[in-house]
Amino acid sequence: MAPWNPEQTLGNLIDRQATAFIASVDSDGFPNLKAMLAPRKRVGLRQFWFSTNTSSMRVAQYRANPKAATYFMDRRFFRGVMLRGLMEVCEDAATKEMVWAEGDTTYYPLGVTDPDYCVLHFTAENGRYYSNFRSKDFIVGESGPQQ
Repeated sequence: MAPWNPEQTLGNLIDRQATAFIASVDSDGFPNLKAMLAPRKRVGLRQFWFSTNTSSMRVAQYRANPKAATYFMDRRFFRGVMLRGLMEVCEDAATKEMVWAEGDTTYYPLGVTDPDYCVLHFTAENGRYYSNFRSKDFIVGESGPQQ
């Protein structure tokens, strides 16, 4: 049997999902979970970029506490991957332009410079993969996952 290749296995799972779930921590220390559109960009299993509203509750929570998690679920095969790490709120022009997509004016009528448009940049540190009634923990290093 071939060794498990988390970068390929989990990358394929993530790329096939239209929805991602992101978690933040509120001021009382409780987790808050939200469904989001899939990340606009990802680099391996370490970095993910999501577009969102600057005025959102989640942005305020990440500014106060950057601890975060994201979850991707393949409903067909009942498998999923949770990644834990830190979320950064990005409002710089270069990052906003990098993830801007056609049709975003539906949400941000003033365009890429809309003050209510920002980007959430998630950097994963570790994760947990569930498949076939088993879970597997892994670390996400600079060069990718490590067992």
